[in-house]
Parts: sequence; structure tokens; C-alpha cells
Amino acid sequence: MARDPDTIQREIEQARDALAVTLDQLGTKASPQRLVENAKAGVRSKFDDPKVKYALIGVGVLVGVLVVRKLFR
Repeated sequence: MARDPDTIQREIEQARDALAVTLDQLGTKASPQRLVENAKAGVRSKFDDPKVKYALIGVGVLVGVLVVRKLFR
């Protein structure tokens, strides 16, 4: 059974519009600025974890002590 050309044209336009929306969403998700912001937020959340924060402070103090010790030997 043959379909009406107007119906086919409408379906094509709807598919094109849906594809355009999908491409816009993908472009937004994959934008470099958004990826950088997400990475920064992830790193900040890791540093807010007390285990990570205090471990890094301990490593920093240890490195500082070793540097000072090496300078004054």
C-alpha cells in the first residue's frame, strides 16, 4: 500500500528535527569547557575527602622536612 507523499515528508521532517535535538544534546555533553568543569569538580570533591586531604598534607610536610634537611646538611 502506497503512503501519502505529504505524510512521508512530515515523517522526514520529524526525524530531522529529532536528529538535530540529539546532536545539540551530544554537542553540549561533549563540549570541552563542560568536560573541564566536570574534571575540576571531580578533583575538588576528591580533595574534600578527609582521607585524601590529610594524606596530601602529610606528604607535603614530609617533602618539606626532607628538603630542609637536605639544604642544611
